[in-house]
Amino acid sequence: MPFARSALLLLLLLPGLSGKTRAAQARPDSGVYHVDPSSRLVVKTGKSGLFGFAGHTHVIRARGVVGELVFHPGRPTSSLLLKVPTGKLQVLSPPDTAEIRKVTDAMRTEVLHVDKYPEMTFAADSLNARSGKMEMQLLVTLEGVTRKLPVTSAVTIGSDTIRASGTFVAKQTEFGIKPFSGGPAGTVKVADRVTFCFDLVAIRGRAESSGIVPQSRDNLAIAVPGCVDRPTVRPDSLKRPM
Repeated sequence: MPFARSALLLLLLLPGLSGKTRAAQARPDSGVYHVDPSSRLVVKTGKSGLFGFAGHTHVIRARGVVGELVFHPGRPTSSLLLKVPTGKLQVLSPPDTAEIRKVTDAMRTEVLHVDKYPEMTFAADSLNARSGKMEMQLLVTLEGVTRKLPVTSAVTIGSDTIRASGTFVAKQTEFGIKPFSGGPAGTVKVADRVTFCFDLVAIRGRAESSGIVPQSRDNLAIAVPGCVDRPTVRPDSLKRPM
């Protein structure tokens, strides 16, 4: 009799157990992912944009980015946290010159005040990933001020990786940052709007590098989609020769 009762109880439990097993198998990519060093996060300015100097376009790469993504497929409960050391921001364009050194110095001392604010963060919860896109309300913290910005990114989900890429725009004044003004006779004026471009790769359960190569064949941050520095075409160059 005890054996018969145990067998009956097991039969009653099997449907529930198999249902839980199927649910677990349906979400093989659920878990904690760490941002891989192959990831790229850059800031692009206009000719007078943030960190701009002497009327040139600049692309600034965020090095040393660390982060974690907690991903729950099919449910809007995923979360993201990225940390960027402001002292490791690197100006990439134009090529290394005395101008770039001036831009870097101004960026660190007059704009971001890295001695007082050594880190900027990007965070989001209630992420919603579907149909190859992820929508989020991104909490951006600069100079100790946090603002919420809507962001939509393209997402590719693999067996152990998640890749997200996209762009978003922010204004300096929304973070209490005064646009830079200086240069010869005050002719250089910093624009308020800047563009953040990202191509992030996250690896499940690992924080070390996976050796994954970013989507672009060119590993330089200057080639991140959305922040590619394209040459300006003058109207007179479009005229056909007589």
